[in-house]
Amino acid sequence: MLFNSFEFAIFLPLVFFTYWLVFNNHRRAQNILIICASYLFYGWWDYRFLGLIFISSIVDYSIGIFLLNMTNSKLRKMAVFLSILVNLSLLGIFKYYDFFVSGFREAFLFFGLDINVRTLNLILPVGISFYTFQTMSYTIDIHKGKMKPTRSLIDFLAFVSFFPQLVAGPIERASSLLPQFSTNRKFNIAYLSKGMALILWGLFKKIVIADNTAIYVNQIFDNYEIYSGLTLFIGAFLFSFQIYCDFSGYSDIAIGSALLFGFELMRNFNYPYFSVNIVDFWRRWHISLSSWFRDYVYIPLGGGRGTAFKKNRNILVVFVVSGIWHGANWTFLLWGFLHAAYYQAFGLFNKGIAKRRDTVNYSNLGVLLNTIGTFLIVTLGWIFFRSETIFDAFNYLESLFFSDTFFKIEILTPKSQFIYTFLLLAGFTLFEWYSRHKYCPLELNELSPIKRWSVYYVVFLLIITFGYFGKNEFIYFAF
Repeated sequence: MLFNSFEFAIFLPLVFFTYWLVFNNHRRAQNILIICASYLFYGWWDYRFLGLIFISSIVDYSIGIFLLNMTNSKLRKMAVFLSILVNLSLLGIFKYYDFFVSGFREAFLFFGLDINVRTLNLILPVGISFYTFQTMSYTIDIHKGKMKPTRSLIDFLAFVSFFPQLVAGPIERASSLLPQFSTNRKFNIAYLSKGMALILWGLFKKIVIADNTAIYVNQIFDNYEIYSGLTLFIGAFLFSFQIYCDFSGYSDIAIGSALLFGFELMRNFNYPYFSVNIVDFWRRWHISLSSWFRDYVYIPLGGGRGTAFKKNRNILVVFVVSGIWHGANWTFLLWGFLHAAYYQAFGLFNKGIAKRRDTVNYSNLGVLLNTIGTFLIVTLGWIFFRSETIFDAFNYLESLFFSDTFFKIEILTPKSQFIYTFLLLAGFTLFEWYSRHKYCPLELNELSPIKRWSVYYVVFLLIITFGYFGKNEFIYFAF
């Protein structure tokens, strides 16, 4: 079920009113409702894969109970290893098996040997990369003593399958989200207000900005051989906003929907295109995944400790794994390598990673140029992310930088829609810039009720006028 579908527009209010009007003050019943609603939400796409979520949930719940009273360190490690093995096996079989088997065969073909290996041609279950990482962190955190396991199977099933963030995150830590299922929730009007604002803004980003830019992104990337360098730059530029608005739009709707039921999810995006350097970008982009890799890959490898070689190795490993996490394609692997190179180059020329700064003076020319430069190198990386193959990516870049007709102006169709898409994009960017210190741009408590509701009405009107309802899946459903 898609957040931008009419089915979800019916589903969410039904679950919301049942949750608060029928099962109010009955936490166990509310959690059971969440499980049923979440399995319906996921099964709407393909019911056959509900078993994968259930298997992953039962394995990690059981291991958590096993770790509760187990003091033998060797057995504890074996139990955690089993959790990791089961989850990564599910992920590996459905997401990576065909990719590695095909790569293995191509390697032998290079030497003139044709070996007979079979691919499985399995459908990738939506959200498998997200919920497997979420359940793995549960057993790892128990083993490290960061949290105690839950005895309630219902609470755990609700935690794993929670429909707002089930298929594309944010990737929640059990230590943060799971306790919220074991405590009573009370209806909170402030949560309702904030949640509805996030849902409205998320829908605007997805079905107005992302889906309109997608028309021209697809047109340019699918036929890049015939376009001038300037048009190819426009394609990469538009994809930067498509993927940001598509994914952060999903996250906004997920966080907003969770608030309607009394749950707080972690922030996943913090205006990443206003980053002043590549380190700042990764503090703002897909925060739940970046912090997951930091805590469960980077730090266990040694983090920023040790020799320069070890530090750079750890950075490289994290970004390569992050690239592979996004998809079974060499383009994602190269995208990860590229960002590792960005990160390491920044650390080299700045003699260490810059400290976090809560406020940035964008009026400073140097800071402004750094922000523009960061956006441009990120946009360059998105070309690899969007291209079907590595060859397409390099050919795209060659045509972009070495085009004989770089400044040739080409007409993209539909022409009128192209114009208003850029106008909408410009307005969106200015509004986010103005609101960059807020959690959500539609947090307008400083305005009078009339002005605040006028803004809501304008955003809603733009969604109705320019939005694409139920037509385009979210990009990260593929991951």
